[in-house]
Amino acid sequence: MWPYLDKAICKMAKKIAEPIIAEQIPKYKIDSVEFETLNLGCLPPTFQGMKVYSTEEKELIMEPVLKWAGNPNIIVVVKAFGLKATVQVLDLQVFASPRITLKPLVPVIPCFASIFVSLMEKPHVDFGLKLLGADAMSIPGLYRFVQELIKDQVANMYLWPKRLEVQIMDSSKAIKKAVGILHVKVVRAMKLKKKDLLGASDPYVKLKLSEDKLSSKKTTVKHKNLNPEWNEQFTIVVKDPESQVLELSVYDWEQVGSHDKMGLNIVPLKELTPEEPKVLTLDLLKNLNPEDVQNEKSRGQLVVEVNYKPFKDNNIPDGIEDANAVEKAPEGVPEGGGLLVVIVHEAQDLEGKHHTNPSVRLLFRGEERKTKTVKKNRDPIWNDEFQYMLEEPPTNDRIHVEVVSVSSRMGLLHPKETLGYVDIYLSDVVQNKRINSRYHLIDSKNGQIQIEMQWRTAA
Repeated sequence: MWPYLDKAICKMAKKIAEPIIAEQIPKYKIDSVEFETLNLGCLPPTFQGMKVYSTEEKELIMEPVLKWAGNPNIIVVVKAFGLKATVQVLDLQVFASPRITLKPLVPVIPCFASIFVSLMEKPHVDFGLKLLGADAMSIPGLYRFVQELIKDQVANMYLWPKRLEVQIMDSSKAIKKAVGILHVKVVRAMKLKKKDLLGASDPYVKLKLSEDKLSSKKTTVKHKNLNPEWNEQFTIVVKDPESQVLELSVYDWEQVGSHDKMGLNIVPLKELTPEEPKVLTLDLLKNLNPEDVQNEKSRGQLVVEVNYKPFKDNNIPDGIEDANAVEKAPEGVPEGGGLLVVIVHEAQDLEGKHHTNPSVRLLFRGEERKTKTVKKNRDPIWNDEFQYMLEEPPTNDRIHVEVVSVSSRMGLLHPKETLGYVDIYLSDVVQNKRINSRYHLIDSKNGQIQIEMQWRTAA
């Protein structure tokens, strides 16, 4: 591995050093300074220790203790006043403690998007120089001057909080960010077919985008009506208009038991013209298999109005310089309002009396949302995201977070139990724009839950 790192580091060192040299040499009436030979030798650096920091962010922070006593072959040619001097670097030793941060962590190999390197203190650099066969370091005062000059130059570039960034991959491809918003108005359904032979149908519509972890949005239930009118509006955040589709399903509500699906259809977002409202009358299908003859049977129609509004360029975060930056709210957010984003990351040390199949229930302004269930796990990871479009900042609101466990085993006296809860006041989120904290769960001995919240505004 070291021979390849040697070449890569030397290439980077030349790239960094050459503009600095070009800027400095005019001060000393020097014509040019060039690397005749540059390689770091066959002895790699060694790690004498490692400190790892634990954070609540999607990042890994390490501070290795790096020691290198190498046998490099570095020859520099200096030209001035028509003369040429050759300088060789000998017995190079470097002791440093860089802080290496890998972030953001992403679910795609190599599992991080960028490497950030900073020096927490000035490195120790020791070396010798030979000039035309003589020991240049024997010149009084030159050794300390050159050594301190190198330390200062390195420190000026990379001493904390300054840093070197090496982008490994485009994080936007690994973690898709919001690029627009889809406005959907569920207008009406026509000529629906009854699912209950003896009773009437009570239809409602569920809608969501494909590849979206957020829960489906629902219309109200229209009781005993096969030609219901809703005229209800919804907004859904779009992350990839080229591949995502709007999924619309009509269900027959049942007071007891599962709800029967009356039909479904989809709207590919790539077929929509941005900023152009479009009214669609969709034939309801049994499934999305074009070869299925059952789709030829009439199941009624659903009328919707859709309008895709992409974010303006200045509302899209540039690059990944700050992985913790808060995006702006999408266009269409009410003036003075914003988008509240709640991300349920993980929990630790959960303990149920009878079973531990944790999921999280969020209750905010009377609306309930739920994460997926992780079975038989005291340290579950969800990373489920929920979004609330609000007319005004939730300065005086709080969100109720409850961890519950449900068992499907028959005959249990306690099929559902609470593993702990916490009420989080949102005034700090509005003020700070973003909070990512771990909260101790009430009614739990040691349980904790990590919640990230963002308040995104248009301004």
